[in-house]
Amino acid sequence: MPEGDVVWLTARRLGEALAGRPLLRSDFRVPRLATADLRGRTVLDSASRGKHLLLRVEGGLTVHTHLMMEGRWVVRRAGPPPRDHRVRLVLANAEWQAVGYSLGLVELLRTADEAGAVGHLGPDLLDAAWGPDMVARAVARLAEDPERPIGEALLDQTRLAGIGNVYKAEILFLRGVHPWTPVGRVPDLDGLVELSHRLLDLNKDRHGHITTGDLARGREHWVYGRGSRPCRRCGTRIERATQTSQGAQRVTYWCPYCQPPPTAPPTRR
Repeated sequence: MPEGDVVWLTARRLGEALAGRPLLRSDFRVPRLATADLRGRTVLDSASRGKHLLLRVEGGLTVHTHLMMEGRWVVRRAGPPPRDHRVRLVLANAEWQAVGYSLGLVELLRTADEAGAVGHLGPDLLDAAWGPDMVARAVARLAEDPERPIGEALLDQTRLAGIGNVYKAEILFLRGVHPWTPVGRVPDLDGLVELSHRLLDLNKDRHGHITTGDLARGREHWVYGRGSRPCRRCGTRIERATQTSQGAQRVTYWCPYCQPPPTAPPTRR
């Protein structure tokens, strides 16, 4: 599933292509919106909220989409729309068209009702107004369930919005925290939240999640996707296991030496 920085960049590119221009094509390829027509309406702006995309058009309407696991938006020069069964939505002006493939969610809302779609989310790690108050709110939401494993809590978008499976693994490694550590036993939650913001913010203008600072192919991550390989820091074999969050199972990765369980001393292997 695309993470918050990918969604932020997608929103920016949609805005660059569509904002300030009237739509000449409006093709909703989902049954309940098959008759919806936004032609003639000017796109006002495009914004991300965690992993949600909000494209606002004049007349008080918002196109709300979510990429879910496989969705993506492609922006290309205006022309004939693609004939592809995966396309869920096409929006175009005289110069550009935006094509939404395999979108997990497509709905048309009144802009005044956006809170009903995204109001449940925790603080957005890429909010332009990010600061100490938002860090405190995110920490407070995480701390509401002190017995919950931190690896599960970080994926819960109602706690803080934007972290996916890649960043979860990398953030916990960098903080030296085992994924099954209860939230209430994580040292310095404020620091963990602030690191989450910094990592997403550093990566939001480019493709790929670079957490090691090394742009070379295959060296982007500390532990994610590196099960059974040696830890880049200590050489211990990276472990992997399934962790459940909000009913979905995700594979998580960690170094048992750099991220020891809270009740056991580290053992180098």
